[in-house]
Amino acid sequence: MQLEIRPDPAEVGRARRWARSRLAGSGIQADEPLAETLVLLVSELVTNAVVHTGRPAVLRLSLPPVVTDEATVRLEVADRSGRAPVPRCAGDDATGGRGLALVDGLADRWGWSVEATGKRIWCELDRCAKSGDLTASCGGAAVVYDGGAPFEGLAYEAV
Repeated sequence: MQLEIRPDPAEVGRARRWARSRLAGSGIQADEPLAETLVLLVSELVTNAVVHTGRPAVLRLSLPPVVTDEATVRLEVADRSGRAPVPRCAGDDATGGRGLALVDGLADRWGWSVEATGKRIWCELDRCAKSGDLTASCGGAAVVYDGGAPFEGLAYEAV
């Protein structure tokens, strides 16, 4: 399932509402840590696409056909900018620049790839955390570029 995103900051709220409605229809409850985290990640990745590219984007959400404790949810945002995510260090008083650092800290896996008309940034969340702790996960986050080897990193901003 996918949602077309216009290059307008108001689209971020629409993307969050859309993601919540898709989760509700999948059997993932709105108050589950997985749902709360996923909506935050939607907000961050759509914000990056809207603010840093100024171009339309597509939000895709892949939910398992049957939701189990081992289910994985995949979120993708494809935009029309071929520019790679670049490291960005946000100062203590900065009001922005932490979007992909949040993705890195909250997703079980994330990465990006070059597409014919731009790039795709993706992340995956595993539903294996049974507590209300958002930091609990099945494994550490890994960043992958174009199917290559994972690398460590925290502050990356999609531009």
